Amino acid sequence: MNKIISKEYFSDRVAKFVVEAPLIAKARKAGHFVMVRVGEKGERIPLTIADADVERGTITLVVQRMGVSSTKLCELEAGDYITDLVGPLGQATHIENFGTVVCACGGVGTAPMLPIVTAMKKAGNKVITVLAARTKDLIILEEQIREHSDEVIVMTDDGSYGTKGLVTHGVEAVINREKVDMCVTIGPAIMMKFVSQLTKKYEVPTVASLNTIMVDGTGMCGACRVTVGGKTKFVCVDGPEFDAHQVDFDEMLMRLGGYKEQEQEEMERKILHKS
Repeated sequence: MNKIISKEYFSDRVAKFVVEAPLIAKARKAGHFVMVRVGEKGERIPLTIADADVERGTITLVVQRMGVSSTKLCELEAGDYITDLVGPLGQATHIENFGTVVCACGGVGTAPMLPIVTAMKKAGNKVITVLAARTKDLIILEEQIREHSDEVIVMTDDGSYGTKGLVTHGVEAVINREKVDMCVTIGPAIMMKFVSQLTKKYEVPTVASLNTIMVDGTGMCGACRVTVGGKTKFVCVDGPEFDAHQVDFDEMLMRLGGYKEQEQEEMERKILHKS
């Protein structure tokens, strides 16, 4: 069991946890994730490691309240324990000095992007980060992202903060003014699909960090399978990062929507049980 050291709310649906996990903190690299389970009968959910402190032996996780399991996790407080926490899992981000790197992230995708931004800057890249969200309240970790970026462009759908528009508008503005050598994108699948389409048009190499349905995190269940370049890959062991121009995002989006009815039923049961 892993103790929650601190908890901070970014909004009523997004929380940041600092969790005791010394071995994971020591081994983790940018792009790695963990599998988290709350309760003996709870399901496992994948969460990318947003940060780690080797000296304190802690890792940072950002959780968005979506379904039953993420809701149960968000209900925990500092001093509580997470039942299971396994990791680091997946393949680490490939970091090198590409030149100019655009990091395009949306919503809670900013959390897993933070260690990538940090590592890319440390490797000598010029890092331009495009932060996007529906509204100002959903922009998270801006200060930390600015600390490790040469430039930060903030986009909001409603124009409540930064520039009004989508993440693709920010990315295209950068591509049109200077040479971009690499793009990394993390966020909702539909967002990554459109970023990928845009960068493919401009022939900018792009990596997408995928967040699919996942059960065990070891490749046994096959729930996280995606098609990349016409071949089946498993996000948990082959990813989570892939060449975005090779990912079949339409298939991925269809699979992500496969259990929405069951998830809604479970949420309704949880609400009824509480009442």
